[in-house]
Amino acid sequence: MHINRTTDAPGSHKILKKFSYLFSAHWIRELLQAVFLIYLARTHKDTFGQFSLALNVGHILRFIAECGLNQQLATLLARKAGYPTALLAQFTIIKSALLGLGWLGMLGFVFWQDYDPTLRWLILIIGTAVGLEALSSSFFVVYQILGRQDVEGRLRSLGAGVGFGYGFAALFLGFGPVAVSLFKLVESVFNLLGAGVGVFRRVSFCVNWQQLHAVWTTWKQGIVFTLMAIVAIFFNKINMFFLQNAAGPEGVAQYTVAWSTVEGICTLVSGMLLGKVMFPIFAKLWIKDRVEFSRLGRDASRWLIAAALILMFALYIESDRIVTLLYGANYADAIWMQQTLVPAVILAYVHNLAAYMMISAQKQTLLLWFYIAGLAVNIVLCVWLIPAMPLLGTTLAIILTKVFVALLTVSYCQARFRLLPGASLFHLGLTVLAGAGLYYAGRELLFREAGEVLALLPVLTLAWRWRKEFMQAKARAGA
Repeated sequence: MHINRTTDAPGSHKILKKFSYLFSAHWIRELLQAVFLIYLARTHKDTFGQFSLALNVGHILRFIAECGLNQQLATLLARKAGYPTALLAQFTIIKSALLGLGWLGMLGFVFWQDYDPTLRWLILIIGTAVGLEALSSSFFVVYQILGRQDVEGRLRSLGAGVGFGYGFAALFLGFGPVAVSLFKLVESVFNLLGAGVGVFRRVSFCVNWQQLHAVWTTWKQGIVFTLMAIVAIFFNKINMFFLQNAAGPEGVAQYTVAWSTVEGICTLVSGMLLGKVMFPIFAKLWIKDRVEFSRLGRDASRWLIAAALILMFALYIESDRIVTLLYGANYADAIWMQQTLVPAVILAYVHNLAAYMMISAQKQTLLLWFYIAGLAVNIVLCVWLIPAMPLLGTTLAIILTKVFVALLTVSYCQARFRLLPGASLFHLGLTVLAGAGLYYAGRELLFREAGEVLALLPVLTLAWRWRKEFMQAKARAGA
């Protein structure tokens, strides 16, 4: 392959630089999507709930088509376990087959649930569009492994601009929900063509029919990743289907407003920084330098937790302002639901860090069993909690499931890699207690904003101290 590599200096992984490219694209796309969905939520609450459910189905279809294969592809490319063009051909064939099977399953599900015709079309169009992202993601993995996150960032930004440009135009021209939903298909097709053409220009990509026997071999190697991805997406998404049956589009709209901000913050780090920047680094380090592998994991866990605490606190205390300002006064339930969902941020950060370290260390089978246990817990919670108390039950089901799975993954990495040293855990506990005390004291004795500022001081102090220790260790290593 002839894509220019990003050359890293010895001891440097250029994590922030690579992350900045993806963050810029993510920020552009999320901003456009947020404005688009906020407009829907303010003007067409039921349509907003339907779009949210359709996107949820699409995410499941995408995960079924990807089936964890991106992690396997990244690992194989990092280890040079096959010629890149052959690997891309094999993974594209596998994903296309899975996408077709998943689409048939989606079609059956839509008619089984007896949704109204408009919701059926929305799910089929938006679901198909989101599912197509599984194919373009294979090409983006190539850019990530080669350190060309800047190329991926530009393509994703352009795709978001074209897709949401159509969506906004359709809304303002008064098109119906089905016509508006084509915005997602426009974005997905643009990304698929842009990423594919970008790779094809640099590699000779052709399917040799004599090589197709290798597809089955690749598929067998990826079965664990397949099952893991399917189980993970179901325990993250099925609560919304229980909520649809218990509370209808109104309940789905309330939950979506509450979850969207929390999920956005989680995805920002879990999906981009950990999944697309740090995971390829972990995969390489496990082969080349396991001491550096463990050190990077420990350093990452500390600043991820520090960042999570700040974001969680800000999101919790500002939920009333965020929801009311963005979505209006019709989403009062979303305020307390968002506050209940706040722990998902730190759970997502530490769990996904631990999960990617386990995959890099070839412990994906154990991780699969952790996910299966999490799905079982989630189903029990959904059946038990949601029918009796739809909104509270939906939030509790996802949070308690995430707590359970994070305890399993983090405990494993703590025992094997010493993910968080004991002293760091102790300092973290003191920081949380001090911050809570200052917040309530400032709020009661002074005013709300004073408590908010005071509560951040312990966390910022801890983050500064951890950064100082990191810089000192880096200086000693370079000496």
